[in-house]
Amino acid sequence: MRVGAVIITMGNRPEELRALLDSVAGQDGEPVEVVVVGNGSPVPDVPAGVRTVELPENLGIPGGRNVGIEAFGPGGREVDILLFLDDDGLLARKDTAELCREAFAADPELGIVSFRIADPDTGETQRRHVPRLRAADPMRSSRVTTFLGGANAVRTEVFAQVGALPEEFFYAHEETDLAWRALDAGWMIDYRADMVLHHPTTAPSRHAVYHRMVARNRVWLARRNLPATLVPVYLGVWLLLTLVRRPSRPALKAWFGGFREGWSTPCGSRKPMKWRTVWRLTRLGRPPVI
Repeated sequence: MRVGAVIITMGNRPEELRALLDSVAGQDGEPVEVVVVGNGSPVPDVPAGVRTVELPENLGIPGGRNVGIEAFGPGGREVDILLFLDDDGLLARKDTAELCREAFAADPELGIVSFRIADPDTGETQRRHVPRLRAADPMRSSRVTTFLGGANAVRTEVFAQVGALPEEFFYAHEETDLAWRALDAGWMIDYRADMVLHHPTTAPSRHAVYHRMVARNRVWLARRNLPATLVPVYLGVWLLLTLVRRPSRPALKAWFGGFREGWSTPCGSRKPMKWRTVWRLTRLGRPPVI
């Protein structure tokens, strides 16, 4: 199976980007074709053979990745699998691309694979990087209901069937939006502990827009994808969880501002998932109310 990779960059981590590109070039099997998208910035020097696209403005994470998909033809159809990798990550093993080929070839229902993210110094995998509720054991692979945006592989047939990432989200929850649409179309998602991306341990709140975007996009996610009766349940649960976590006053103010924005602004096209998809999510351990 043909494998490509999409990497978006702000141009501010040239050494990390080069190390990532070297780790992709060192993969076993057929070479992985790579596109680096400069998201509102010039692309640093890259090795020969790496394609680049420089955008005049920052389109956000999903917008930048969608440009990378289209660099492989409409819907990425020039390849069978696309890897999406953070520009400050590093593939820890040389067989990751081959493991992806084997996984997708062996399971025709498999649409997305979520990699394990581990700190390069400590080997630790943060709980938030295990895309399931039972996250205590990051070394256990399993079926899941979402995936990690900067460390994954997607069968390009998924994009052809359900569409690209939601560009209007800009940052946060765009992966879950795609995951729910893929699951509703009959695809499955795996978390694989043996496919590892080394990435420094960070806090998502380092982004200035984090609290507003997380709240706004959570509302959009529900409005776009959930049956009407589940929308208030899902958002009510997340409101309670947010309050229980006791964020700072400025963070909570930004969160409620985003929550209001999610209700008052367009969220894109609405296509509620089937109730059988709700049941599928429930059987996989994460009903779409949390």
